[in-house]
Amino acid sequence: MQKIHAAITAVGGYVPDYVMTNAELETIVDTTDEWITTRTGIKERRILKGEGKGSSDIAVEAVKNLLQKKGIDPLEIDLVICATTTPDFQFPATSNVICDKAGMKNAFGYDINAACSGFLFALTTGTQFIESGRHKKVLVIGVDKMSSILNYEDRATCIIFGDGGGCVLLEPDTEGYGIIDSVLKTDGAGRAHLHQKAGGSVKPATVETVMAKEHFVYQEGQTVFKFAVKNMADVAAEIMERNHLKADDIAWLVPHQANKRIIAATYERMGLPEEKVMINIERFGNTTNGTLPLCLWEWESKLRKGDNIVLAAFGGGFTWGATYIRWAYDGNNQ
Repeated sequence: MQKIHAAITAVGGYVPDYVMTNAELETIVDTTDEWITTRTGIKERRILKGEGKGSSDIAVEAVKNLLQKKGIDPLEIDLVICATTTPDFQFPATSNVICDKAGMKNAFGYDINAACSGFLFALTTGTQFIESGRHKKVLVIGVDKMSSILNYEDRATCIIFGDGGGCVLLEPDTEGYGIIDSVLKTDGAGRAHLHQKAGGSVKPATVETVMAKEHFVYQEGQTVFKFAVKNMADVAAEIMERNHLKADDIAWLVPHQANKRIIAATYERMGLPEEKVMINIERFGNTTNGTLPLCLWEWESKLRKGDNIVLAAFGGGFTWGATYIRWAYDGNNQ
């Protein structure tokens, strides 16, 4: 019996229309375009505007984009896994909201939260449902409205993040294409350095927590940077070694868009030239769970059937990982 792989057969993406430039941030917080660009590589990011708009609204646009390109009915989707750090609500799951808004009435769904590594964790989870033969069409979404948890008085964090998201469709493949291998890791000791202080069951919301601005992203930049540089590069190298891949074998690296210096450390460790690396951080910033699918969405037309692709990410918690994919279709056929 031929082994079933979970192949990515379509990609969708969406970013909000509103562009927040570094120049605008200069009017909000004590920073400069030069300071931001030098340290992060970011020039602008997208922000979701509008009362009552949440992560699901971004995701639904990405899903519609995918379904339209692929020419499939929303009712054909079996399962929706949404990776997000900024859910619409504490409950119900944002995936449930997305299914309702996008008409995926035959799918069951749930959320995964592994911070910036969440899309990789969700992709690996969705793969199991395809490989088991239980489901034929699994939609994996990575989305965040990071502006909802940013303190725009904190120049260390507000300059980094943007809003956006993307999705991929997983379907069975017996020709050797699809998700080949993943290495996923966590270290909960890292939570002290990157987290949201209040709003969970340990420290529920109160007037005091709101006034103390404890519902925003808290990050110890240097500690996180050092850990990310080492571990994202290490895990990308590990996935290559496990699968006997050389630099020449890899068509593309898809790195989490956290910081241009972290991206550089990863592709240099892998022995790759920058032209083999998907980088859009200068235009979108760090969209957390959205970065990897947004890259695939933007570069889809350049992808070719049989391309070896490595995805790598690092996130709060700490979480990190890498996934090796043998691409299943020519992007210009979509």
